[in-house]
Amino acid sequence: MTSPERAKMPPIDRLRGDWLTLDSTEAVMAALEAARPGGSRFVGGCVRNEIRGVPIDDVDIATQIIPQGVIAALESAGVRALPTGIDHGTITAVADGRPYEITTLRRDVETDGRRAVVAFTEDWAEDAARRDFRLNAIYAAADGTIEEIIPGSVEDAVAGRVIFIGDADERLREDYLRILRFFRFNAWYGAGVDEAGLVACARQKDGLAKIAAERIWKELKRLLAAPDPSSAALAMDESGVLSAILPSAQAAPLSGLVAAEQGAGLSPEPMRRLMAMLPRRLREVEAASAALRLSNAERDRLAAWADPALGHVAGLSGAALSEVLYRHGAEAVRDRAMIDAAMGADPAGLRPVLAAAAEWTRPVLPVGGNDALAAGFTGPDIGAALEAVEADWIASDFTLTREQLLRRLKRPD
Repeated sequence: MTSPERAKMPPIDRLRGDWLTLDSTEAVMAALEAARPGGSRFVGGCVRNEIRGVPIDDVDIATQIIPQGVIAALESAGVRALPTGIDHGTITAVADGRPYEITTLRRDVETDGRRAVVAFTEDWAEDAARRDFRLNAIYAAADGTIEEIIPGSVEDAVAGRVIFIGDADERLREDYLRILRFFRFNAWYGAGVDEAGLVACARQKDGLAKIAAERIWKELKRLLAAPDPSSAALAMDESGVLSAILPSAQAAPLSGLVAAEQGAGLSPEPMRRLMAMLPRRLREVEAASAALRLSNAERDRLAAWADPALGHVAGLSGAALSEVLYRHGAEAVRDRAMIDAAMGADPAGLRPVLAAAAEWTRPVLPVGGNDALAAGFTGPDIGAALEAVEADWIASDFTLTREQLLRRLKRPD
């Protein structure tokens, strides 16, 4: 939705999404309402996204009822209750297979930049004040009526303004992961980065050293999954936040990759976008893998893309492309082709590579070790002989038959 379209919108005072009237939603809210009338409200992403007219991923509910009371209320209504985060006041209700995260109102007692010690409260204003951004602190009653506790929060959601609640530095010192959340929410919802928030993130960036690498990667991955995160990532880079978590990364190439993805009709892919921001050198790739504690599969994918033996692939065709696909795999070739395009390679040379990678099935060499043994090879000569016939087979674009390869396996007299 563009800014002029938002400006023409009437004031929003009630949510009207279909999810509000689902049997499961009504069952959960009715159970809570029976335990404490008027004591539970929708909050967070479901309210924000409904206001913005974008899909709802999940439904969060804030309540004045203590966790044990939430469990009792749900079970009395025949709704399954899971104590998924009971130490912090969160119970997950499951109705008709749908999860609803219900959290008792909280206020922070103590924070250290990584986690908070909380106490339960019945004060909606206290609960709102401890949240990160104004657009995430909007509540709605069971019938969808919006409860704006923090002035300007609804307008922030409509306009795409990601603004910290209260003092930005204080919010960040409570949980330094909010630095990355600031950029992630700007990537997904922001219509322009708030300067005061950006400056606060730059001031507090060293606090990210306190955050577990897995949490940093999870947040960065969500940022990179946005349709076009390039502006938010560039602000992240210019503020010094990107180098605080990935010293060798640069955000500038990301816009080229987004354009290449859109031109090729590909969906956003966080791992490939991470590649675009990293130097294509194994040393930096290994450092990034360690810094983010990537999974083995993610680490291997980065290493395959950065393999020095894998050169530029955009524009390859025929036997040359088949050889690259055979030796490096379709995923690495696709990744390399997209990064080539992001760096300015001709898009016309990208399409056939992507098409070939999509259809690629790795052929199996028709001869093996037993054939080499039968031909009289022993020890290290077996491997060398097989490599030689494999090279001939690849050069033929995999057309040489088993019989032709066996003839080439014969030892010279």
